[in-house]
Amino acid sequence: EGVEIAPFTLADSVDDIPEARRHQIRGAAEKAGVDIIGLHWLLIKPEGLYTNHVDDEIRNRTRDYFQSLVRFCGDLGGKVMIIGSPKQRNVMDGWDYGETWERTKSVFGDCLDLAAENDVTLCIEPLSSQQTNFIQTAEEARKMVAEIDHPNFQTMVDVCSGSTEEIPVPQLLRDSGSHLHHVHVNDANLRGPGFGDTDFVSVLRTLQDVGYERYVSVEVFDFKPDPRSIAAASLAYLRGILAAL
Repeated sequence: EGVEIAPFTLADSVDDIPEARRHQIRGAAEKAGVDIIGLHWLLIKPEGLYTNHVDDEIRNRTRDYFQSLVRFCGDLGGKVMIIGSPKQRNVMDGWDYGETWERTKSVFGDCLDLAAENDVTLCIEPLSSQQTNFIQTAEEARKMVAEIDHPNFQTMVDVCSGSTEEIPVPQLLRDSGSHLHHVHVNDANLRGPGFGDTDFVSVLRTLQDVGYERYVSVEVFDFKPDPRSIAAASLAYLRGILAAL
C-alpha cells in the first residue's frame, strides 16, 4: 500500500521543509509499512507558478520549483510526480498553442536529468476539458512523451478524466503501452471506485492484460462520507475485483 502526497498540505513551498522533517515523513511512512508513491497537485502553492507562461521569469521560477519538487520527492522515497495542475498550464487568450507546447517541453526537459538522479519519473496527466484546455487527451500526452523522449518523462491515465474521451478507458490504457507509468482510479462521478457506475472490472482486467505492475491510486474530489471511509471502501472494492479476475 502507498500514498501520494500533495506538497501544499505540508507547506506553501517544499523549499521550507527542512531535511530533518523530510526524514521524519519518510520514516513515519516506513514505520507504518506504507510506501510514499510520489507527489501530485504540484503547483497549488506557492502562488504565481505557471508551467508554460509567456513571461520568462514566471516560467523559470516554475521550472526551479519543479526541480525543488523533484528533490523533495526523492528525499521522501517517492518515484512519481503527477503533472496535473490544470489551472497552471492552460493556454491563455492570445497565446499560440504550438509555442505553449514548446515552452512546456522546455520546462520539463530542464528537470529530467535531476529526475533521473533522484529516481523520479514525471508523469504528464491528460485532464478533461472541464479542467484545462491543454493536453486533454491521452493521445496528446503520449505525443509529448514521444517528443521529449526521456525515460524519466512518461504518462498516466486518470479514469475520471479518461471517461470523458471518446475512446474507452481500457483502450486508453492499452494505447499508452510502455509509457503507462501511473493510474488514478477515480469514478466518473468524482468519487472512489465502487461509489458510482464506472466499470473498474474492465479497467483492472486491462491492467492485468498489459502487465501493469505499478500502483493505482484512488484520487477523489467528493469527500463524502469521509476520507477514511472512502479509502477503506475503495480498497475493499478494488481488492474484491482483483480476487475475482
